[in-house]
Amino acid sequence: MQATCQKSPVKKAGGKGMRAGIYKPNPERAEAFTPTPPQDPRDTPIGVSEFIAMVYAEFMSVHISAQKGEISDRILLPGDPLRAKWVAENWLTDVKQFNAVRNMFGYTGIYKGERISVMGTGMGLPSISIYVTELFNEYDVQKAIRIGTAGGFQANTKVGDVILAMTASTDSNINRRFTNNLDFAPHADFLMLRAAYEAAKKHGGCHVGGVSSMDYFYDETDSKERLRDHGVLAVEMEASALYSIAARKKRRALAILTVSDHVFTHESMDSDARERSLNNMVEIALSAINA
Repeated sequence: MQATCQKSPVKKAGGKGMRAGIYKPNPERAEAFTPTPPQDPRDTPIGVSEFIAMVYAEFMSVHISAQKGEISDRILLPGDPLRAKWVAENWLTDVKQFNAVRNMFGYTGIYKGERISVMGTGMGLPSISIYVTELFNEYDVQKAIRIGTAGGFQANTKVGDVILAMTASTDSNINRRFTNNLDFAPHADFLMLRAAYEAAKKHGGCHVGGVSSMDYFYDETDSKERLRDHGVLAVEMEASALYSIAARKKRRALAILTVSDHVFTHESMDSDARERSLNNMVEIALSAINA
């Protein structure tokens, strides 16, 4: 299943291309964006055991300094915590910051009358596994959508295109540890996938298919070619863990990805195209989160 994708301006790069976001605050909302900062329990110099006990007593989890009720049951999960701040600043109103532990910023606000949270997860399957597990277990999050970037594999996955990850394969052993060495095939929630697909039509369409969440960013093996030959659309580093944990916890999850660079052509986005594409991705995610 695939729709025609809108092309974005690209530039040639010597390597894989940068994936770090360039986030420009909306000048009309810059002054209004003053989220209430959370109280970080580490401000008081105490021992490790006392700190952990205090966190559990006060904030419910070790890595998220939110109290009960401060996080919505629907959350967007960019890898970059600064992208979480950018989403809150440009898309949400009545914003309250609920986390700053390890600078993994998290915010809750209002979008079209609905309460939505957004929080960074860091890079890689181990990092997103920590935050997603705590969000599901301790804060009762029911729906989670990863919004991030990916490296395109196929000839028709152009830089600037949006990918809806229907499935997410991986070279990580995290899934095997939870399935007694079985090969579990993690997949997206169908209702949110369908809603995202419909929302993407107004932005020129999208690709729907499999991605691969890899442990090693600077891969020098022939894995890229093997995955491309199996029809994998793009490579990223988090979706498989999100889908697997959501399946195990009986929650709903989706990954929406913008192709920021192409692994084989070495094309990458310029800063203006990156901002436009990220806006499209966030709008699609906000449309899908209520499905």
